[in-house]
Amino acid sequence: MIRIDFDYLERHFPRRPCDAHKGTMGTLVSLTGSFGFAGAAVLSAKAALRSGVGLHYQVLPESIYPLFGGTVHESVCVPVKGNDIGTLCKADIPAISASLEKATAILIGCGMGNNGATAEVLKAVLSTAKCPVIIDADGINVLSQHIHEIDDCKAPIILTPHVKEFSRLSGLSVADILKAPAKVAEEYSMARRGITLVLKGHRTYIAQNGEVYENIAGNSGMAKGGSGDVLAGVIASLTAQSAESLKAAVMGVHIHALAGDIAAAKLSQTAMLPSDIIDSLSEVYTKLEDAIG
Repeated sequence: MIRIDFDYLERHFPRRPCDAHKGTMGTLVSLTGSFGFAGAAVLSAKAALRSGVGLHYQVLPESIYPLFGGTVHESVCVPVKGNDIGTLCKADIPAISASLEKATAILIGCGMGNNGATAEVLKAVLSTAKCPVIIDADGINVLSQHIHEIDDCKAPIILTPHVKEFSRLSGLSVADILKAPAKVAEEYSMARRGITLVLKGHRTYIAQNGEVYENIAGNSGMAKGGSGDVLAGVIASLTAQSAESLKAAVMGVHIHALAGDIAAAKLSQTAMLPSDIIDSLSEVYTKLEDAIG
């Protein structure tokens, strides 16, 4: 098992080319948010944009478009009709598929809802994806009921569950996972080769094909709803910018944790919010850019 530190980031974080433009810095397409959970889409989008992706397309139910569009000004919004409970649905798949043609990475799940309609959307994405897919939150809860769908997916997949979500996904009890999370992550990544697993917790473990990384940065002030959405956005952004899945996951977890520590130092673990983690990302990236020159 490898413990992640800042030296890892220095070795693997890509230099931003001086001749870069928005078309060369990756295109992330997010399928996140639903009625009542617009905040998940906002947080993941802002984290992705703050993490350097060139273009961000947000596919979202039209019921949350005014809130999202009025809050996140840098995303290209693709409002779709959705269904009567405000989630993406089967009727939206043609518009979703058209948007995915632009993608260098896809983020799906944050606040999108767990129902038959979102299951149809996830199935469509996995069956047609040509670039890495990051699956978080409700996406994982949907996937746990249709786990065979990842077997035929030809694109790399990054899963970012917390312990309860991973319990649903793996069939293991929460108690068994907590007894030996590193071992559990290793075994799952061996059983589903090619999948990158980010098992979130007090210590987060990232595993792929039996290779395991441990993150010990971060703090309990990050134990608030929305922090996972921020992490998903960071990882998805790095992936869209052509980082290999395992490196994107490892870097994203550590960058997110360091930003959380900066936020806690400024605001306290009690008062800090997930949005403060996003605001602190710039300090981590400034330090990184200074280090790599």
